Amino acid sequence: MSKNRRKYTLNKSIKVNETLISEVIIDSHVDKHKDHVTDELIISLVELLDGRTYSPAKVQDGFSYFVSRILYTEKVYRLVWLQKKDQFYIGVVTAFNEKGAKHDIP
Repeated sequence: MSKNRRKYTLNKSIKVNETLISEVIIDSHVDKHKDHVTDELIISLVELLDGRTYSPAKVQDGFSYFVSRILYTEKVYRLVWLQKKDQFYIGVVTAFNEKGAKHDIP
């Protein structure tokens, strides 16, 4: 794993796209939004993905990429994340507050 990525183990596994997820890997690209996005916030957003099936925006090199707009603490965040088939983690590419956007995950 790149030194620019941070890995967290979830307190409780979640199920996303019919896969049990126990880890979140956050890419350093997120850091450009560190004025309003923390790793703790990202973990909370990822946990809200639990129990659903999502359609990828793109599939490339064995990874499925997703874009979710999540309502959290009365703000809408755009979460760009990925999954690799049969892997127990979600990778977060970026996350940021998307003012004025409609959310698809309450």
